[in-house]
Amino acid sequence: MIRLKPGSRHPVALTVNEKACTGTAEPRTLLSDFLRHELKLHGTHVGCEHGVCGACTVMVDGRAVRSCMQLAVECDGASVRTVEGLAQDGALNALQRAFNRHHALQCGFCTAGILMSATHFLSENPNPTEDAVKEMLSGHICRCTGYYPIVAAILDAAGEICAANRITKEKP
Repeated sequence: MIRLKPGSRHPVALTVNEKACTGTAEPRTLLSDFLRHELKLHGTHVGCEHGVCGACTVMVDGRAVRSCMQLAVECDGASVRTVEGLAQDGALNALQRAFNRHHALQCGFCTAGILMSATHFLSENPNPTEDAVKEMLSGHICRCTGYYPIVAAILDAAGEICAANRITKEKP
């Protein structure tokens, strides 16, 4: 067990959205705060600061995690993906396009976290049912949309991703 002196700052090196990033953090600095304040990645939102609302969800080493419940120093050496890393070559990915088509956001505060959870979810469940999507979304609080457009967008994106994967596999 590593013992860190309270109030001291420690180097933290991460790969964020496929780019090497470094900074320093106090032992008590949350990953969400490190991303926002040290690395200036403001797409990760902080809502409840208790891991309940899901707004701060990012992916750490391929898993969706609540960044308000994770210490930055614990992530030293990890690979982190934030909402800023979803677009591919400056173009929205299938999930982001589906959110746009279905108007699956209003104020947008919860959207980044939902996109990150949905990204992880679809990587493990490429052809989900509506009930499975609703279960995944139960870990997120959205006060604006009523969830129906979000569910529709995730199911639409799943179909688009599956179709694209079939086309890719069929090419010689």
